[in-house]
Parts: sequence; C-alpha cells; structure tokens
Amino acid sequence: MDIPVTFMWPQFLWLLLAVPVLVAVYIWLLRRKKKLALRYASLSIVKEAMGAGMHWRRHVPPILFLLAITAMLLAASRPFAVISLPSTQETIILAMDVSGSMRATDVKPNRLVASQDAAKAFLKDLPRNVRVGIVAFAGTASVVQPPTLSREDLVTAIDKFQLQRATAIGSAMVVALAEIFPEEGIDLTALTYGSGRQRGISIDQVKPKNPKKEFVPVPPGSYNSAAIILLTDGQRTTGIDSMEASKMAAERGVRVYTVGVGTVEGETIGFEGWSMRVRLDEPTLKAIALQTQAEYFYAGTAENLKQVYEKLSSRLTVEKKETEISGLLALVASILAMVSAALSLAWFNRIL
Repeated sequence: MDIPVTFMWPQFLWLLLAVPVLVAVYIWLLRRKKKLALRYASLSIVKEAMGAGMHWRRHVPPILFLLAITAMLLAASRPFAVISLPSTQETIILAMDVSGSMRATDVKPNRLVASQDAAKAFLKDLPRNVRVGIVAFAGTASVVQPPTLSREDLVTAIDKFQLQRATAIGSAMVVALAEIFPEEGIDLTALTYGSGRQRGISIDQVKPKNPKKEFVPVPPGSYNSAAIILLTDGQRTTGIDSMEASKMAAERGVRVYTVGVGTVEGETIGFEGWSMRVRLDEPTLKAIALQTQAEYFYAGTAENLKQVYEKLSSRLTVEKKETEISGLLALVASILAMVSAALSLAWFNRIL
C-alpha cells in the first residue's frame, strides 16, 4: 500500500541533485585507481593482495554512506506521511445498561453477564495510559467509577452491577458527558431522583444555568481526547430523550460508539410477578452513532460481543494521522553512516 508523503520544505529536495554527482565522483575515483593499478608489473599481485572477497566489499561502505546522505537530505525537507499511531483519545467512558431487560438470556448466560465479561476483556486490550470511567444506568444513570488508570478498580465496579427497572439511555450519555467535561458544569440534579417521560425531562434542564463562557458547538466527531461506548439493548423507557442527548454529544465533538446487546426478535422475561417483551432497538442505536460520527456494532451472541469490543479497542487506540517523519529518516541516516564506518574499519582499517 502506498503511503502518501508531503514535504514542509520541498525546496530542499533540490539538494538531492548532489546524490548523482557523488555517484559520478565515486565512479571517477574507481577508474582512477584502476589506472594506477595498471602500473604494477603484474596485475595478479594486486588481485592476490586484495583477496577474492574484496572486490564487492569495497563498494559496500560507500553505498551505505551514500544512502545515509540521501536520508539526511530527505529529512531536511521535513517530510510528512499518513501513518497509524496511538490515538490521542485519553479517556473512554463505558456506559453500561443494568436495566431489567439485561436479564434476558438470548445472549448466554444472559445479556448482563455477557456484557460484563466482554467489558473486562476490552479493558485488558487497552493501553495502560488510557483512562476509563464507568457509568451504569437503568431508571437513572450514575458514575460507578470515575476515569482511572486502575484496571482492578474498573473490574471491581463492573462486578458490582445490580439490575434495576427502566432504561434511561439519554441520561447515561449526559452523565458521561458531565464526566468528560466537568468544567462545563452540566446540571445533573434533574436526573438524580428517577427522571421519567411523565416528568417531561428535557435536555435544557441539564444545561448549565450560568456558564462561565458561551458554549460554541464543534463539528461532530472532532473531539479526540475522549469517547463514549454505550452498551445497551436500546429500548429507552425513561429519562432524557436519546436523540437529544446524542445531539448534545455531537455538539461537543464526542463520538458515541453504540453496542446493541441481544437479538432483534428478543424474548419475554419475567421477574417478581411481572413480565415484559424485550428486543433490540437497533434503529435508535444506529441513529446515535450516525449523529456523533461514530459506529454501531451488533452483538447478538456472547462471542459476537467479545469480537465487538476487540474491534472497538483497535479503533479507539490506533488512528491514522499525518505525522512528520524527518526524525525517523535522521535516525536511519545515522545508523547507515555508523554501519558504513564500522564495516570500513573492519575490512580496510580505515573509514571509507
């Protein structure tokens, strides 16, 4: 695959014309030495003195040195290339559904346990310098583990999940945003006491009443220091409207990767005398991902769920970006020059 390369100082590329000049000088010196060698009484004496392997060895150090010069001249032109590098995303918020619908067994052993196992496997694959926070949500949403580098604390928080009634997907996203942008002063008071559709909770009730500075929306997906991974069966029953919360994330440039747990057909579950039909609401999850310039992943089985998290780990920790590679070329030039000098000393007791 071709890697496109651009140069900050392309005018320095003219210096590369010195390379063919040096090649011509080297060929001229070889011919001059050959003419001097002809003055010996017998060429066999010269060949015997040089040895059988010296004929090709004498060209290796100059070629390596010439390559070193070429690399240094390219480095002087400040080249940039699009390469894969660790992402600048330093914080990931896992928003995990702990509503009663996660009791369904269409994902074995059930949706909750499968999501817990997959989340813990996901944490193992993340670089140790990535902070992770956890938001658990059912009828309300709360931070069960603030962003931390401690994987042990994260696993402990995941293992303590308790199933509750209702599903507030929008509230989970708002709480996650409040954790990412604590300086904004997002008001979570309205979400504390079990908000519901009947209470008419709107996104305006969580926005800062007296912001320190005027909020200016940014392009969706442009904030690269944090991301939200929303894992749910996608059926909102209470709290802030999911799409309003998604819009709030999009205006702050935060990507919300959605993971749908369960099957589209769903199943009927019963608990403490009540029963309900739970099925995956894919359209909502896809819409959230689309609005925030992220992606939606379907996890119909426990194995699929693990694969989804593996893909997310790869996408969130590696990204392609235009990077200056002059330092790399300078390093290559230094190595080539040192190898050239070392071989010349080892074979001919002199440097070039």
